[in-house]
Amino acid sequence: MNTTRRTLVLGASTLLAAPAIIRSARADAEPIRFGWLTTMTGPLSAPGIGFDRGVRWAAEQINANGGVQGRKIEVITRDTQGDPTKAVNAVQELINRVKVHSVFGPTNSGEALATTPILARAKIPTLTAGVVDSLIDPAKFPNAFRVAASNTQWDDAVRNYTLKIVKGKKIAITADATGYGTSAVNASLASFKKEGAEIVFDGVIDATQADVTPDMLRMKNSGADVLVSWTVSAGMAARQMNARAAMNWDVPIVGHPALGTGDIARLLDKPANWEKVYMIGYRSSSYDASGKLPPRAQALVDKIKGKVQLDDTLLWWILSGVDGVNLIADAVKETKGDSSSEAIIGYLNGLKGYPGVFGTYRFSPEQHNGFPPEEVVMQQASKRRDGAFDLAPGYT
Repeated sequence: MNTTRRTLVLGASTLLAAPAIIRSARADAEPIRFGWLTTMTGPLSAPGIGFDRGVRWAAEQINANGGVQGRKIEVITRDTQGDPTKAVNAVQELINRVKVHSVFGPTNSGEALATTPILARAKIPTLTAGVVDSLIDPAKFPNAFRVAASNTQWDDAVRNYTLKIVKGKKIAITADATGYGTSAVNASLASFKKEGAEIVFDGVIDATQADVTPDMLRMKNSGADVLVSWTVSAGMAARQMNARAAMNWDVPIVGHPALGTGDIARLLDKPANWEKVYMIGYRSSSYDASGKLPPRAQALVDKIKGKVQLDDTLLWWILSGVDGVNLIADAVKETKGDSSSEAIIGYLNGLKGYPGVFGTYRFSPEQHNGFPPEEVVMQQASKRRDGAFDLAPGYT
């Protein structure tokens, strides 16, 4: 073969292109690094443990079926321990050292308030299950999408149930002493006052406080006929229920989903202490009159029952964890394997009715609160099976 200038140029072009081809092949084969930030230990860990079960199950299912465009989902978990400083350090590590493609969490709103601006500066696609309203702002945080209800939606459900179904006249509002708890008390206080309700007590309590009786006595002596609770701590919630019973105070407790977490069962002095407790819930994890869940949720429960522990957690935490992984996996799949921030964010901004097991999500560049408000309901905390609950009285 005669060597010509043309063959030298072609040969050189092929050599120059080879590294790019190799890099592309490596990119296609590398795992999709899914950063997962949640509280796995400490008094605020009940939700994180539930979410984690859903995240891991979903990733295992995807990987067992060949991954996404031939790429496995690699879940990189960091336990934030309910500490915003630890959450910030974990986020910095995931961004700078691990180089994740997306982040789910932190699930505790107090931590998310500290990490959300950092993730926005890094332009990392972020899914948040935190409810604090300010966590979602498409102008400030164009990378952040809420995959659960907002605090406004929760607050509306609790306030409406307290005033219209329970017929509360004198309201006591309490929460744990976290960033989330403080925010929740303030928001709840403002919304009840706007409705003209009489607030006779409001305040935050240390979730590790061994005896909540003094606070409960102050609420009782104030004349409260409904206790609104915004704690995420199973221990604190159980101590409030036990104190209520010991005081012979027959007052309903209405509030946070953690009022129904399975950990409470082993912390109660007696099962009856769980009666007249009504918690925020979702249609997807509520039994209808015939004892069935909505079809998508029921199908998932049928798959995971016996493989994922359900009796000590809330089903919606698991469902939300499943949806978090699937949303990112489908984003990469639908963009033909592109796991760049731009591709994932672009995909999420175009969702007009994503059929998750927890909810049906709708996002746009201007709207990153994607959970349907009509799916937020109240449930009976003591009426649970497999982490799901009967609807509270007043719902159909």
